Amino acid sequence: MGLDERSWETIASDSVLLKAVGNWRENSEKWLEYSIERLNETVRVNPLREDIVWVENWLEEIGGTKIEWFTGVGSAWNLPFPRGKAEGDVKIILSALHETGRLTRQEAVSMIPAIVLDAKPGELVLDMCASPGSKTTQIAEHLEGSGIVMANEIASSRINTLVANVKRHGSITPIITHHDGRFIPKVPETGFDKILVDAPCTGSATTRKNPDVWKKWLPSGGKSLHKLQLELLLKAINLTKPGGKIVYSTCSLDPVENEAVISEVLRLSKEISLVPMSEKLVDLPGRCGMTDWPQLDDSGNIIESSKIVKSMLPPTDIDIKEELKKCLRIWNDDVKAGGFFVAVLKKEEEYVEKIVDFDKIIEPEKVKPDEINFPQPISSKIEDMILDTLGWDEKNLWIRGKSILWSTPEAREIWESDRSKRSGRTFIPGKRWRPLRAIHLGLISAKLQDEKLERIAGKAAPKLIQKIKHGKSIVSSEVIDNLLTGLEPPAYEINLELNKIRGGHILVEENEESCLPVWIGGRVSLMISEQERRVLRAKRKLPIILESEEE
Repeated sequence: MGLDERSWETIASDSVLLKAVGNWRENSEKWLEYSIERLNETVRVNPLREDIVWVENWLEEIGGTKIEWFTGVGSAWNLPFPRGKAEGDVKIILSALHETGRLTRQEAVSMIPAIVLDAKPGELVLDMCASPGSKTTQIAEHLEGSGIVMANEIASSRINTLVANVKRHGSITPIITHHDGRFIPKVPETGFDKILVDAPCTGSATTRKNPDVWKKWLPSGGKSLHKLQLELLLKAINLTKPGGKIVYSTCSLDPVENEAVISEVLRLSKEISLVPMSEKLVDLPGRCGMTDWPQLDDSGNIIESSKIVKSMLPPTDIDIKEELKKCLRIWNDDVKAGGFFVAVLKKEEEYVEKIVDFDKIIEPEKVKPDEINFPQPISSKIEDMILDTLGWDEKNLWIRGKSILWSTPEAREIWESDRSKRSGRTFIPGKRWRPLRAIHLGLISAKLQDEKLERIAGKAAPKLIQKIKHGKSIVSSEVIDNLLTGLEPPAYEINLELNKIRGGHILVEENEESCLPVWIGGRVSLMISEQERRVLRAKRKLPIILESEEE
């Protein structure tokens, strides 16, 4: 078959998806009108960074406007050009701001789940299906440097993207794990305060960023994912503390992937209820969840319900129907953006946990050691070395290879806690990650060489200058400007004291506006990324382009 050369408008008008939407709601043509044109670029500003005011001013200068319904921490912005279509200096700086973690490119409606999850500092949160990581980093912003967001991903092909985005963001609260979400062991044994299940779905609401959906979407896709979506949500309920909150979301419009999943969970447990979202999203134009829906074949035609798995059918219980109205449906034409589905579930305090009789309790010395690449708490020897070298008295440091990772007390709480294996019937004592597969933890804050401090990591430097007593020196604004424009002067030209120093060091501007990690040898060299240099040059009104001027 040759390539389909029809316009997207024509393909959309002939699609099974449009026919299905016509069976799910009135005025499907109005929905179609707002489901084809490409989305504008939308971004979320990281409030954990020290220069948030400058970033927001820059976004306003290029014509950005705040998204009014966004009620999360920080701010979210709609930019005056389609996704990926920024030009000139705007394109360069926008990319640099994203790569340095000052902002995150993210579809606006994708920000809703973390807003309604409403994580608080100090909480233990699980992002069950986390890649590519935009929601993980948004949760980290809510935690404000206290607590843990465990970001889990099953696909090996996607976990590298998750790690890269978490590192880019630069928060100390994430832990990245690699599991099938349906079989995550209960670690910690007490469970999580809150869990986000942004479930794998058919993406029928993403036509404005994924036009291929028009040609590929079929009702059978949702039916094939329904069981997985239900199992993920049931597992999340099992892993949540009594009194805790679970958010279930998809970027699908199909009720089989949405309300049907919620309905079945409510049918299975009377101690699970839905929470209205009106308080958190006052200005967001959304609709209540559906209480009835037809069953469709792959032509988009209605078929008999007798041929459908029971859990995919609308509920007959009046109470469950009323609960489903508390779900939130975002239709493209209501928000003039993408579509989304969100439900907030509460696990009641009176929830009766299933009592597990452990078939086997493994003694600590008989548990296999953690994999060699899992992060481990630093030794007392390295802790003393860091204290002596930097004057940094931090108890929440880990080591992986040559990297020192900075996390939170709650990470140690998870590591030390007792847990069950995947089966739930074998008990393992704590002080290890197993059976969790911990891929990454916290913020890379320093690098070691032969168990000695080699240097402070660039992304950690701004967070550390108020915490360390040694390894930093005050310099003039002129020195900072010169280094950012490519000069690498001898140390004595900057400061006589620096002439006695070799290796990694931090230069702090006299007014504390900026700090630069450097390497002092024969000359003083910057130890930051090209993108970080671009941002700092833009902030200081220095020329932005670097690569072309060096060619």
